[in-house]
Amino acid sequence: MDWDKLRIFHAVADAGSLTHAGEALHLSQSAVSRQIRALEESLNTTLFHRHARGLILTEQGELLFDATAAMNKRLETASARIRDSEEEVFGELRVTTTTGFGTLWLAPRLPALYAKYPGLNIDLMLEERVLDLPMREADVAIRMKEPSQADLIRKRLMNIRMRLYASSNYLRDTGPLERIEDIATRRLICLNPGAPQVSSGARLVQELMTYDIQSRLTVNNYYGVLQAVRSDLGIGILPDYLTQDFPDLVHVLPEILSTEVPVFLAYPEELRQSQRIGAFRDFVTEEIIAHRRKAASPGAD
Repeated sequence: MDWDKLRIFHAVADAGSLTHAGEALHLSQSAVSRQIRALEESLNTTLFHRHARGLILTEQGELLFDATAAMNKRLETASARIRDSEEEVFGELRVTTTTGFGTLWLAPRLPALYAKYPGLNIDLMLEERVLDLPMREADVAIRMKEPSQADLIRKRLMNIRMRLYASSNYLRDTGPLERIEDIATRRLICLNPGAPQVSSGARLVQELMTYDIQSRLTVNNYYGVLQAVRSDLGIGILPDYLTQDFPDLVHVLPEILSTEVPVFLAYPEELRQSQRIGAFRDFVTEEIIAHRRKAASPGAD
C-alpha cells in the first residue's frame, strides 16, 4: 500500500475536506482527489461519502483511518525520539507514579522543570497500577518498590517511612497524644485495606488496629488522607516526604513508624540516551537532594 496515498487519505479524513487537506499538504484539490480515487481503486472500496457539507468516512474508511492514526502516532513518536538525541529538551514525556506521590510531591515541583525546559510536555499518569515500561505504556516511572521488569534502568531515589500526623487544631481539641494506647480514643485516618499500598504501610495499620480503635476513616489514596488530617478529622498515617511541604502537620508519637519504603525511578534501556529522560531524572535527583538537605537542617522534624 502506497505510504504517500495513506498520508493524503489521513489528512483528508482528519480535515473532512479535500480543499483543507490540500492546503495543509500544499497540494491542489485535484491532486488530492486523484490520490484518494487511486487509493479507493487499489482497495476496491469506497472510503468517503461525498456530501455538500464535506466528506464523511464510510465504515471501511473508519477502519483505515484508525490504522493511519496509529501509524501517524508512531511516526510522531519516532520523530520525537530522533530529535531527542539533539541537545535541546522538548516533546512529550509520559511519567507514571502513584496518586499520592504524584499529587503531593512531584506535581508541586514541576514548575521548576517547565521553567528550565519550556518545550517539554509532561503526561503525568497517576495510578497505583504498575504500567509496563518495556511495552511503552509510559516512558519513566517513580514507584514505591524496586521494579521487577527486565530491561529497565533503575535508580534508587530515597527511602520513606509511614508516620503518624495530626493537625494542631485536632490535638488542641482532643488533647496531646502521649502514649500509643491513647490512640484507641482517637479517630485513625488511613488507606483502606483494599487500596493498593506498600506492605510496610499496611503492616503499620494492622499494628495500630490491635489497640481497639473505635473510630476510623479509610481513603483509597494518600491525598485523601492528607486532606482529612488537615481538616482536623483525626490521626493520619502518611508518608514522611510530606512534612516539608505541609508544615502545619504535627508529627505525633515519633517512635511509631513503618519500616523503610524504597522509592525508585525507572525507564526502559532503549531510552538510555533520551534527553528528556535525562533531564527529568536529573531534575528529580536534584529535588531529592534538596529535600534531604532541608530535612537534615537544624529544626527539621
